[in-house]
Amino acid sequence: MRKLKNEELNRISEEEYKSAEKSNLCIVLDDIRSMNNVGSAFRTADAFRVEKIFLCGITATPPHREINKTALGATESVDWEYQKDVHALIKELSQKGYVIASVEQADKSTKLDQFRPDPHKKYAFIFGNEVFGVNDEVVSNSDLVIEIPQFGTKHSLNISVSMGIVIWDFFSKS
Repeated sequence: MRKLKNEELNRISEEEYKSAEKSNLCIVLDDIRSMNNVGSAFRTADAFRVEKIFLCGITATPPHREINKTALGATESVDWEYQKDVHALIKELSQKGYVIASVEQADKSTKLDQFRPDPHKKYAFIFGNEVFGVNDEVVSNSDLVIEIPQFGTKHSLNISVSMGIVIWDFFSKS
């Protein structure tokens, strides 16, 4: 067994990516403080052909050196948009038929392993602030809350890790 070289990975070009069919998923990042986490979101979104990333509140936007450090060029391939008000965005996405899904720990959350996406629906996964999580009002206005089961002593995962887990799970079930 040997590790593959980059040229053996058969990745599509940026132009091919832009015209390729995307997953029925968009990501909403609300008040994300770390630009490294924003960059990681772009890179993960690129890997799984996420439809779009919405950057809300205090979340930094490209171009920025700190975002580019982890995005590795994915800010050029993945569609994104800045929206100051996450509540207005959620209302807009809901009106367009998206299932609004906060990724958070809540009393009536659905554990990720129990979540079954409907392949005929579009989803907007909301990831919140690294310290405070998804805003309480956003959680209340979500169609569902998805929780990643955890079995250790800590109360949460890094947002970039959470995004990778949730998006991979969605992609593998779709």
